[in-house]
Amino acid sequence: MSTEIEINSPKRLRHLRLVGIVALLVAAGIVASGIASRVHAKQELTTWSAQQAVPTVVAYTPEHDADAQALVLPGRLSAFVNAPIYARVSGYLHAWYADIGTHVKAGQLLGVIDTPDLDQQLQQARADLQNSVANEKLAASTAHRWTEMLKQDSVSQQDADEKTSDLVAKQATVAAAQANVGRLEALESFKRITAPFDGVVTARTTDIGALINAGGGNGPELFSVSDARQLRVYVSVPQDEAAAIQPGMSATLTVPERPGVKFNAKLVDTDDAITPSSGTLLVQLSVDNQDGVLIPGEYTEVHFDLPTNAHALSIPASSLIFRQHGLQVAVVGSDNRAVLKPVSIATDLGTHVEIASGLSASDRVIDNPPDSLASGDEVRLQGTPGTPGTALAERRAAESTHG
Repeated sequence: MSTEIEINSPKRLRHLRLVGIVALLVAAGIVASGIASRVHAKQELTTWSAQQAVPTVVAYTPEHDADAQALVLPGRLSAFVNAPIYARVSGYLHAWYADIGTHVKAGQLLGVIDTPDLDQQLQQARADLQNSVANEKLAASTAHRWTEMLKQDSVSQQDADEKTSDLVAKQATVAAAQANVGRLEALESFKRITAPFDGVVTARTTDIGALINAGGGNGPELFSVSDARQLRVYVSVPQDEAAAIQPGMSATLTVPERPGVKFNAKLVDTDDAITPSSGTLLVQLSVDNQDGVLIPGEYTEVHFDLPTNAHALSIPASSLIFRQHGLQVAVVGSDNRAVLKPVSIATDLGTHVEIASGLSASDRVIDNPPDSLASGDEVRLQGTPGTPGTALAERRAAESTHG
C-alpha cells in the first residue's frame, strides 16, 4: 500500500502545479483586460471632455433690411381747437343751456349771468350821457348867440372865444359819456355766454346761482368747448431719429381700446428744436375724426415707417456682446475659431438692431454666444458630425462594465 502512494504522488503534484499556472494565467489575463479597458475608457473620456470644451454655436449671415423701419412711439391725442370759456362780467349765473357732451353751433347760447351792479352802472352812464348832451346843446346855443353879437360889436372877442371853447369842452364831455355807455353795453353783451365755434361741450364747472367773478384764467372756466372733428397728435421723437422726420410723412395710430384698428395720420410740422431735458423733437400730426371714434386726451401708439440705410446690416439683438472693450459681435472664422469684432449700432429696433459699422455681409455671426467666448476659441457649428451625445452614452456604458 505504501508503494502505490509513493508512485502516484508526483503525478498529483504536477497536476496541481498545472492547475495553478492556468489559474495564474487566467487571472493575469483578466487583470490585463481590465487595465486595457480602463485605459480605453479613460482615453474616450479625455476625448469626450475635449469635445465638450468646444462650444456648439448657431451661426448666420447678416441681412440687409429692405423693408421700411417701424418706429413706434407713444403719443397723446388733442382736440384741434379747445377753448375754455371764462366770465367777462361778475354776477350770478341765471341759467345754463348746455351740459357736457352737448354738440353746439357757433354763437349758441350756453348760459346767462345776472349782473345787477353792471345794469345800474349802465343806467347811470346813459343818464350822464343825456346830461352831457343837454349841456352841449346849451353851450352850442350860447356860442351861436355870442358869435352873432360879436358881429355887431356888442360883446368882446374874449367873451365870444370863451363861449366857443365851452362848446368844444361840452362836445368832448358828450363823446366821453358816449364811450362809457358803449363800454358798459359791450360788457352787458358778455352776460350771454355763447359757443365760439362748432364743437362739443367738454366741461361745465358752474351751476345756477353760483357767484361768477370776472376774469380770464384766474379761476376755473365756466364751460369748455372742443372741436374734435380733427385731432392733433403730439409725439416726442428721440434725437437719433429726428433727421428722418420730415413734414408730409404718413403714420398710423393705434389705441388700446380698439385693438387691430389703425388710423391714418399725417405729419404737419415739428418745433425744429431738441428739448434739452428729454433730448427729443416735438412732432405734430393731424388725424381725421369725423366719425368721433377717437377721444381727445387719450393715449395712442404712433407707427412711423422710416427709410432704411442701404449699407446697414440687420442682426438679432441676442448676438450682441457687452464687455469692457465695448459693444462686440462674435463671428466664425475660416478655421472654425471665434473672432470678436467691435461694432456700432445705427438703429435699435428692439429684437433686432441695425449695425452701422464693424460687420460685412459675408460674416458668419454667432447667435447668443457663450459668456466665456474669446477670440481664438474653437467653435463647432450646429449640425456638424461629432455631437457629444453618442460619446457620452459610450463612456457611461464602459464605466458600468469595468467599474
